Amino acid sequence: MERTIEKRLLELGVELPQAAAPAANYVPFTRIGNLLVTSGQLPIKDGKLMAMGVLGRELGTEAGKLAAKWCAVNVLAQARAALGDLERIRAIAKITVFVASTPDFSEQHLVANGASDFLVAALGERGRHARSAVGTASLPMEAPVEIEALIEAD
Repeated sequence: MERTIEKRLLELGVELPQAAAPAANYVPFTRIGNLLVTSGQLPIKDGKLMAMGVLGRELGTEAGKLAAKWCAVNVLAQARAALGDLERIRAIAKITVFVASTPDFSEQHLVANGASDFLVAALGERGRHARSAVGTASLPMEAPVEIEALIEAD
């Protein structure tokens, strides 16, 4: 019998939080047919940012990878809120990973691996996705990483 996503998450030591409410005039997700689009998710763990700062200055690549993982955890929390059941996810189509980084930091793709590796571990083949990793000067609330996702769902 195939392991469920919830069981995989437990095996990974991750308990999904409640989906974060929007912080301004937008919705946390929207559905268009079978496409679920999440708003950008920050690395919130236990109700607060688990890291703050800019990669290449206050934070290194490994800290960025961990932050990206927690952004992906929050993407799944939004998916569960939208779908009611993570098993309705057919595929993570694409994630866009925004990395607050100094101009000379060039490991955005390695930071993004924190999210990509987590999504594949949690969802198996359904977690494989296209991806963009983008460096940016800053992100809301001094977050080091923000991730938005496009998800195909039933």
